[in-house]
Parts: sequence; structure tokens; C-alpha cells
Amino acid sequence: MPLNMKNKKIAWITGAGKINGLGYQTGLALLKKGYHVVFSSRKTDGIAKLSKQDLASFPDHDFIDLDVTSDTSVAAAARKCQEKFGHLDVLINNAGLYQIEDNEKSGDSLLTARATDLMKIFDINTLGSFRMTQAFMPLLQKSDAPRIVNISSGMGGLTEMEGGYPGYRLSKTAVNALTKVTDAEVGGKKLKVNSVCPGWVRTEMGGPGADRSLEEGIAGIVWAATLDEKGPSGGFFRDGERLDW
Repeated sequence: MPLNMKNKKIAWITGAGKINGLGYQTGLALLKKGYHVVFSSRKTDGIAKLSKQDLASFPDHDFIDLDVTSDTSVAAAARKCQEKFGHLDVLINNAGLYQIEDNEKSGDSLLTARATDLMKIFDINTLGSFRMTQAFMPLLQKSDAPRIVNISSGMGGLTEMEGGYPGYRLSKTAVNALTKVTDAEVGGKKLKVNSVCPGWVRTEMGGPGADRSLEEGIAGIVWAATLDEKGPSGGFFRDGERLDW
């Protein structure tokens, strides 16, 4: 039977397996706001050990292994959420891939990227978010105020579009389209779904030369995850400010 979570909001975050990552740090911020947070990633053993000190004061959390590229894994995660909580209030689709690690040229140019590399990036960035949204929608619809945050990037915005990193750019453009389609089908006064660009953040993916701190990067994600009933839906934002598609 689901735990009694009547007065506790449940947030599920994908790609939350790294201490210096947007997913984990967003989860930590939501814990501080009183949410029960599920940190999910392909392997959570490492993050569970590293985070013991951070989370010592926050017992309301779980670590669940999840592969967003696997229909079976996503379905199993949704069942676990149903069994333990009975609903979901916030879904943050954060799992992402910038380029293929074993092929540096995958990020160089449209002219050198391999279609197979683009498919791998799409499978995580776009289809991963699609799988999660579809599988967890019945649980979100049981919430009084469900929120979906799709982590996107200005690199996927058509008005900011430049060359290089075609897999990442195209996949994030598609994430923005997923946000619009989701909002058109199920969005409204109750469910809010938005794309959020955290900016270029000093994470493992962003690198040490990035111009934004983790605190700056997660601020807009937390904002979108905690919108009140008057908040926007179906938009693209950075730091709570609307971006052009």
C-alpha cells in the first residue's frame, strides 16, 4: 500500500546520479523545501554513498535505478512510484547526453556526426523524456498540482541556433516540441509543463569553463517545479524569464 503522503509532495528526478550535477542539486534544493525526492539514474549506488552527509537531515528521499532508454525500466519505475506513493507531483526530466564519449567528432559538425550517434543522444534526451512523461502521467494526474520540467537548452532554441553539436541541438529542439505537445494535450490550470534552460553550468557536462554556478543553474528548474496555480505552462524559460523558441 502507498505510504501516507497526503501532506508531502513527491518529486522524481532523472539523471540525478552525480553530486555536481543539476539533477542531484535540484533534488537537494527540493528536499530543503519539504518535498520527498526520488533521485534516479542508471546506477544510484555511488550517489547514495557520496550523498550521505548531504542528506543526513532529510530522510524523505529514495534512490532508484532507472534507465530512461529502456521501456521496461521506465515501466518498472512507474510501478514502484505507484506502489510506494500512489501519485507524483513533480517530474523533472533531467537525464541528458551532450555527445558520444567514444567519438569526439560526434559533437563537431553536422558533416562529421554519425546518424547512429544522433540516435543515441535522441534516445536519452528526447525519447527518455517522452517515455517518462507517458509512463508517469497517470500518477501525475492524481496530484492536485502536477508539474513537469523538461530540461532543455538555448542550444535547442531555433532563434539561438548555431552550428556544432547537432545531436544535442536537435534533441533539445525536440524536447521543446515535447513540452508543447504535452501542454496541448494535458496541460492547463492543473498540470503545468515547461522547458527550462539552466544555462551553461559548471557541471561535468558543462566543464570548468562554464559561466554559471550550480546554484544559478538550478534556480530556474526549482522555480518551474514549484509553480503555483497562476504559473505559466507550455513555455521555454531561463531563470524564470521566457525564451524564444
